[in-house]
Amino acid sequence: MAAFIFLAFIIIPMIEIGLFILIGDEIGLVATLAAIFITAIIGTAMLRAQGIATLRRAQESLARQEMPLQHIFDGACLLFAGALLLTPGFLTDSFGFLLLIPPMRKAIGGSLMNALKARGQFSVHPQPGHPHPFDHQPPPQRRPGPTIDGDFTTVEETPPLDPDHLDRETAAKPSKWAKSSPPEKKSDPPSESH
Repeated sequence: MAAFIFLAFIIIPMIEIGLFILIGDEIGLVATLAAIFITAIIGTAMLRAQGIATLRRAQESLARQEMPLQHIFDGACLLFAGALLLTPGFLTDSFGFLLLIPPMRKAIGGSLMNALKARGQFSVHPQPGHPHPFDHQPPPQRRPGPTIDGDFTTVEETPPLDPDHLDRETAAKPSKWAKSSPPEKKSDPPSESH
């Protein structure tokens, strides 16, 4: 992490300053500033067009119930490209424009995925019939596992109703849930024995 911070905040700005001086000597200050401004405008326009197209493709993948992994990666690359293009400088603009090229993003995504797979930190198993997100290697073959087959029946039972909360008509009807008590035996009136 320290190396990344050193690179981002010390080395890259030093290279950019050197490029500003060299290019400024060749084409002049106004042309150098205009070139930086124009590359930012062109890059932002390209970024907007590709970003909308990537979002549309991701939505189409989701509608087909596919994981839009490639489109998510493309979106992350475009976000990083936007940050690079808006940062004044020729080196950052060059890297930003490289990230706007779809085959370049695909190559970076494939090599990044291979590196993560080699470390064992990432695994992608596409559904049968769906392409592998980065198309560099065929998807790993799934080992056949146990198949569980079963049937189910949906049972919808209603709990007993409280007759106190029902109207008279409904309460008068016997419920299948109501406990029925055995009919009372009519006892014969006691006979008087004399």
